[in-house]
Amino acid sequence: MNPTQFIPVISAIGPVIAIVTVSGVIGWVITTWMRIRHGYPLDGQWGQAIYPKTDQEAAERIRLLSQENGQLRAEIGSIKDRLANVERIVTDGAHSLDREIESLRTKPN
Repeated sequence: MNPTQFIPVISAIGPVIAIVTVSGVIGWVITTWMRIRHGYPLDGQWGQAIYPKTDQEAAERIRLLSQENGQLRAEIGSIKDRLANVERIVTDGAHSLDREIESLRTKPN
């Protein structure tokens, strides 16, 4: 075989190979960037998970969100108690409600 016969084939396939290679590298870079941005572990040289380091800002944000979560849970507990009282009043018979109101009015101070 004459090596000059392969030159047209290589010149036709070369740009396709270059485009596929560049696309693969760009895709790998974008995937790695997205994993870092969203906190997913990266893959190490032997496939082990490497977690990105958390900075002080992220730790502070987590602390504030945890604090807000606790406050909201306490508020939900309070709302549940109030709702239970409202449900008891609504479902309770009118007669017993009147009796309770009258007993409160007649109580001595």
